[in-house]
Amino acid sequence: MNPLLVTPIATEKAYGLVSKDTYVFKAPVKANKVEIKSAIESQYGVSVTSIRTSVLSGKAIRYTKARRAQPGITTRQDIKKAYVTLKKGDSIKVFEEPSEQKEEKK
Repeated sequence: MNPLLVTPIATEKAYGLVSKDTYVFKAPVKANKVEIKSAIESQYGVSVTSIRTSVLSGKAIRYTKARRAQPGITTRQDIKKAYVTLKKGDSIKVFEEPSEQKEEKK
């Protein structure tokens, strides 16, 4: 079985969900919830309690190959987001601020 690559998404919304023990990851479109759960547990060493997924369909964009060629329309790649809720007490270090920055803000 090929290892599944699941990468965290670092946005303001994702950082806001960390307080609710929910983390946002980018996953392959063809991956199911069971595969995503096992990949996250093996990569980060945490316990996953629930997963919600959503597929964002690619935006249509225009293109042209030459100056006088007829323009065409194609779409960008679809993206699958996985909203993963962890067990109480578990956390992923990718989303936490370094201790130096916390001390400077006080």
